[in-house]
Amino acid sequence: MSFFKQIIRHTAALLCGAAAFAPLSFAQEAEQAADKTLSPYFFVKSDDPTVDALPLKATSAQVDIAGVIADVKVKQVYKNEGKSPLEAIYIFPGSTRAAVYAMKMTIGERTIVAKIEKRETARQQYEQAKQEGKSASLLEQQRPNVFQMNVANIMPGDEIVVEMSYTELLVPTDGMYEFVYPTVVGPRYSNMPADTASASEKWVENPYLHQGEAPNYTFDIAVNLSAGMPIQQATSPSHKVDIQYENKAFAAVKLDDSEKTKGNKDFVLKYQLAGGQVESGLLLYKGEDENFFLLMMQPPKRVKPAAIPAREYIFIVDVSGSMNGFPLDISKTLLRDLIGKLNPNEKFNVLLFAGGSSVLSENGSLAATPENIQKAIRFIDEQQGGGGTEILPAMERALALPRTEGMSRSIIIATDGYVQVEPQVFDLIRNKLGDANMFAFGIGSSVNRFLIEGMARMGMGEPFVLLNPSEAPVQAEKFRQYIQSPVLTQVKLDAQGFDIYDLEPPSLPDVLAERPVIYFGKWRGEAAGTLTVNGIGGEGKYSQIINVAEVTPRAENAALRYLWARHRIQVLGDYNALQESDERVKTITNLGLKYNLLTQYTSFIAIDSEIRNKDGKSTTVNQPLPLPEGVSDLAVGKGLMMQSLAPAPMATAERKAVNAPRGRLFKEEATTEVEQDATEKPKEADKKDVSGKAQNETTVQTIGQKTFTLKDGAWVDHELSADKTVVKIKRDSDAYKKLLAALPNLLAIFELGDRVIVAAGNYAIELADDGKTDLTPEELKPLVEAFKSV
Repeated sequence: MSFFKQIIRHTAALLCGAAAFAPLSFAQEAEQAADKTLSPYFFVKSDDPTVDALPLKATSAQVDIAGVIADVKVKQVYKNEGKSPLEAIYIFPGSTRAAVYAMKMTIGERTIVAKIEKRETARQQYEQAKQEGKSASLLEQQRPNVFQMNVANIMPGDEIVVEMSYTELLVPTDGMYEFVYPTVVGPRYSNMPADTASASEKWVENPYLHQGEAPNYTFDIAVNLSAGMPIQQATSPSHKVDIQYENKAFAAVKLDDSEKTKGNKDFVLKYQLAGGQVESGLLLYKGEDENFFLLMMQPPKRVKPAAIPAREYIFIVDVSGSMNGFPLDISKTLLRDLIGKLNPNEKFNVLLFAGGSSVLSENGSLAATPENIQKAIRFIDEQQGGGGTEILPAMERALALPRTEGMSRSIIIATDGYVQVEPQVFDLIRNKLGDANMFAFGIGSSVNRFLIEGMARMGMGEPFVLLNPSEAPVQAEKFRQYIQSPVLTQVKLDAQGFDIYDLEPPSLPDVLAERPVIYFGKWRGEAAGTLTVNGIGGEGKYSQIINVAEVTPRAENAALRYLWARHRIQVLGDYNALQESDERVKTITNLGLKYNLLTQYTSFIAIDSEIRNKDGKSTTVNQPLPLPEGVSDLAVGKGLMMQSLAPAPMATAERKAVNAPRGRLFKEEATTEVEQDATEKPKEADKKDVSGKAQNETTVQTIGQKTFTLKDGAWVDHELSADKTVVKIKRDSDAYKKLLAALPNLLAIFELGDRVIVAAGNYAIELADDGKTDLTPEELKPLVEAFKSV
């Protein structure tokens, strides 16, 4: 049985029978143990009529696009319809490219403009204002694409409006511009202990509505698109919109009224200029103290090489609970296309991961023969999606797979990115990828773009985002083009007679997609001389020259100062994620303060001078978020535990994996043996490959840092040795329940199969259909000590 079909073996009968434990029931003990780690959970509405548990009433965005720069004003409306003062906490996403430069708070007729402060200072000022009874709002960055808004002392009947402003650069790919406005933060898998988690990680523990439930707040967005050149077409693949063209170069985009509750997926606007043109050239801004420039140069057209060198591909596929259903269907469609069209002289391997990982070929990559391709496709198609999202051990394992000599290697990962270990992932890629490159495919309606884009950036590859299965063939073809023929290599910028400094980026990797070469920087003196971009294209040397004197500095290009600073902060943040440096922290902090930007170390704070809540007491409410469209309840680690279900015989129960990052117990879904046969057993034609070996037989599994081999019907820990004291436990007995209550970290291991042997310290636990049915506290204590760190 594949670990990807792990099951939660506890029926309603088990949950009820656990009440015999004293002083805590098994469910209560599991709850207590589970609370030691961070996890999202399901929102349960309070019966207290005095508390408004849903204070966010509306969120909207006004987007103004001028040429290649978008300016976005986000408005959040909070209203207290209860009888008690509130503090509202709202976790929301932002663009990975957003330079957040302003915030203000409006209470009735009063508007308070926020100021930028060091993060700790802003938090202290906010907490003091809250205790003093003053209304206040605090905007913090938890990730470059995840923000937290705190609003204190929302009095009964109050309506408080908080507005934030950001700007971002729009960069076309293959002639297509795309503006993305993220609307919801997907639930993040975490195995981080709550008692050691820093304050900046606590946002992970946030309430969510159930699958299919619409948000209680309304969503709206409007876009004024002033392209500067004739617009060929504009469309939204994510939402129904109304587009009015006022002239050839201007379009007004409004959200259809039927979409006002669709704040559960990214809003995407795509547009193309007439003839596939792109905005390119030089923008200049002359400030009081500093001058800034932006250079965008269109690379040469792609030239397909006569001979395509053979490559080795490692496909890493997320099959965790948050990928269950619609997202995993997209991944399957994508992988069938990518693997199915490999050339016979290429090699490949596949690694699937959730709470553990499983690899198609442990001994190295396989030749892309029709038989091996079909084997891989079946390997992927069997997955249903369930379990946690242990991405780090999976990537460690994938990057350590034996390499085929003489072949360039590319790593392809498909995931929604719902994890909170982004810095560790970037560190792993930077240190272990070697000379391979990495391409990241974000799967779903509201993916973690910070992780997807960061993995590609660290891996010198390209990011892709697939909103639906129909996009899979198009994106797969783009991937093949990028791999086979880079657009531009050895890119360099040369300035003659134009004094530039603080260039971002300092160097450029190979340009794989047909998108402009981009440089930000500062300049001194006169706007004169030339800028030249040099490189090697498909047809040889490439060179483009800009005459700086022909370009006039413009006041409307003031956003360049924010964009330059945001880009520098991103680069410093990438390095800091790999190895934190006090000097870099200081530099990022100073950049945030100087350019009035939200960063990891700077926050916006707005405080009303009026004392409105005399005793300073209030109820804190975490605004519940909708699950992203297409994401199932299996993505959330709390809240399903006590769902009732008629008990089913254990011998015939189909045990399905769920995302239980906190050791929570979920309802068991049962099927008959006939249904099992229909879903579990491979067709006779599929049972054997050309070598006569079982196609679906997996003999090695990895869970976290442990590896197990299937021997005589039992999954045996590689660390098992003759000197271990073996304790045999009967599955589903009181002993089993007590053991899991004390050691919920063993659940994923126990779900490997009906018989499992796991070792740690001086002990080994054998889980089987017979064995001890109860454990005394004295017997349990040494097992907890030995296995608590497994």
